Amino acid sequence: MQRVLLTVFLLAATVPPLGAATLSKTYSYFPIGGLTLPEIERQLQTQGPMLDSTGQRHPGATNMKFTTRVDYAETGRYCRIADARVSVKASVILPKWRQRRRAENEVRLIWDTLARDIKRHEESHLSIAKNHARLLEDTLKGLSRQRSCDVLAKKVEEATAGVLADHDAAQQRFDYIESINFESRLLRLLRYRLEQIEAGRLAQ
Repeated sequence: MQRVLLTVFLLAATVPPLGAATLSKTYSYFPIGGLTLPEIERQLQTQGPMLDSTGQRHPGATNMKFTTRVDYAETGRYCRIADARVSVKASVILPKWRQRRRAENEVRLIWDTLARDIKRHEESHLSIAKNHARLLEDTLKGLSRQRSCDVLAKKVEEATAGVLADHDAAQQRFDYIESINFESRLLRLLRYRLEQIEAGRLAQ
């Protein structure tokens, strides 16, 4: 699902060195009911988080905030990047089925498979975000020195906008590919879990 993105620039002259690009995440859940697959599907469509980017509800969502900290250092007639750090704060929203115990085994099996796939999908968005946070750090650290810190700050803004645009495009490509492969992926996962049950490695 497409993400909500915010970018915050904290520009300072004496920011102490931090670690490499970091990602922190929290999880929250929205309840759904239903005893049959059609009922569960309707619950996901009506109770799932609404995303501004699509204007629709989704079975899961991840809101992310990028924070960039840049340390500028003036040496002689030039200004350079002394340090740059990027962090991502993410909030993952997932469904929680309240009527699992009352449902039939087949419905529970399909739900468990679907729930795992929803969580995997959202956590894949986190991986994409962290990779681009690292790329942004490397890009900022690689900027050449400029005659003034004002000029360099503009270079930072331009570089950041470029990397975040690439990030948004990567997230959209991932959603597009996932939507195309959803049915085949779910059937493959269900087949695997049924094989596990038949082999006695997974309790029904």
